[in-house]
Amino acid sequence: MAAAARGCGGVWRRVLQRGSRGSCSASRPRRAVACNARGGAVPAGQSRLAPWVPVVGLEIHAQISSNSKLFSGSQVQFAAPPNSSVSFFDASLPGTLPVLNRRCVEAAVMTGLALNCTINKKSLFDRKHYFYADLPAGYQITQQRVPIAVNGSLSYSLCIDNKMSQMVTKTVRIKQIQLEQDSGKSLHDDARSQTLVDLNRAGVGLMEVVMEPDMCCGEEAAAAVRELQLILQTLGSSQAIMAEGQLRVDANVSVHHPGEPYGVRTEVKNINSIRFLAKAVDYEIQRQIKELENGGTVLNETRAFDSKLGCTVPMRDKEGKQDYRFMPEPNLPPLILYDAKSLPANVNHQQVVNIDWIHERLPDLPSVKRAKLVELYGILPEHSFTLVNEDGLMEFFEDVVKQTQMKPKKVIGWILSDLLSHLKQHSLTAKESPISSFLLADLLNLLANGEISSSAAKQVFEELWKGEGKTPLEIVKEKQLELIQDQEELEQICQAVIDEREKEVMAIKEGNEKVINKLIGLVRRATRGRANPLLVKQILEKKLSG
Repeated sequence: MAAAARGCGGVWRRVLQRGSRGSCSASRPRRAVACNARGGAVPAGQSRLAPWVPVVGLEIHAQISSNSKLFSGSQVQFAAPPNSSVSFFDASLPGTLPVLNRRCVEAAVMTGLALNCTINKKSLFDRKHYFYADLPAGYQITQQRVPIAVNGSLSYSLCIDNKMSQMVTKTVRIKQIQLEQDSGKSLHDDARSQTLVDLNRAGVGLMEVVMEPDMCCGEEAAAAVRELQLILQTLGSSQAIMAEGQLRVDANVSVHHPGEPYGVRTEVKNINSIRFLAKAVDYEIQRQIKELENGGTVLNETRAFDSKLGCTVPMRDKEGKQDYRFMPEPNLPPLILYDAKSLPANVNHQQVVNIDWIHERLPDLPSVKRAKLVELYGILPEHSFTLVNEDGLMEFFEDVVKQTQMKPKKVIGWILSDLLSHLKQHSLTAKESPISSFLLADLLNLLANGEISSSAAKQVFEELWKGEGKTPLEIVKEKQLELIQDQEELEQICQAVIDEREKEVMAIKEGNEKVINKLIGLVRRATRGRANPLLVKQILEKKLSG
């Protein structure tokens, strides 16, 4: 657990303290919280004899990547005109019946296998009753009793004290994965005091991934969700674009003293950003600790995270437990899946879902990709972590490596130090980069072949970033950045520098060899960076030894 505590150490940042119930106060002094050796939280200034242990569990709703909804043929399309993709079943008109979408079942099985789950060959559908304007039937079809997948695990990595060179791998247990319908969307018009309902989303297929309370801080929760997001995107079971509501997180948070039962938990609903998830969890831990230390009690309530204020606010309390009146879905038979052993003879393969067939076709997961990058290119594990975690960066790196003569270990420096920093500065992904992999490879070839210096390559990179359609070679010629290949010309420049710097020359001859670096710099300045420093050093050493 010591490693776990170190893993959280960098995330207990100062957060806003809670003012009155439902408000945030930024004017009060802020207090830091740190993780102790057992993974708990110790408020700054408090004795470590009575640390607080935070407990975090997650429920994640991932929209299944499918052309149609879970139980109807309505098209799934983001930002479609309101109520333009609603079938009679979606609107819950009398006499309509659900028809299960095979693609959604296969996506759930694929996800369960990737998360090391046991796939239930027989799962059941249930009705969960609650009443909202955007839930036309008055119930949601879900899998409360026997879900499609259970008892899995997810391994994820996080930095120790925000240092990429120090990473720890942790594991969170997956309780279950269940198929269920999404609800519609209520649009509140405060100006007209009315609520509009859009049912385009009603009935869209979801996978709910329930994680056990194995995490202790926002950083761990964020790292676990990011790894899950990468897995879903790799599988193609969900696009998992949080900005489009395709991945939504509910965080269950509580605190307690070691050896005591878990504290009363609160649920922070519908977090739609990994960064906001980390902030929401950390704030909620801090809020609960402060509440308990001040003699108060933590309410079993649902809260929302206000990203502008940086705090959680109450939505509704859960003290009176809502009765969802779960009942078996009468219009859907049990969902039966098969493996190679149980598959009936002479069966139509289009009419069944074969677990083994799906398992054999699983792609390389992010953890496998990272290991292969390290083995194939000899790069550091932390570099492989960044390549895989940044959207499209791994493919960009591999494309550059294929097209350049430069060694991968040097290419990675350009990818992470130059390209990625520019991308982040402009909020772009690798796929949106104004510098293509071909252009960057072309630039690195010029550098590897000794046609330009590293400083000149940086200048060319900046020009390429402007996206003016020029090739690296055209920029080099236009800016006159090519290295001077004429040794006689270089010797003349070196001699001129020697003649002007008698003091430095004397120091070198007296044994102070470091001074030669100053002469090299003067030669490079005289050539505007177009001189090869190694060649210049050789020429200077030869002339000064005579």
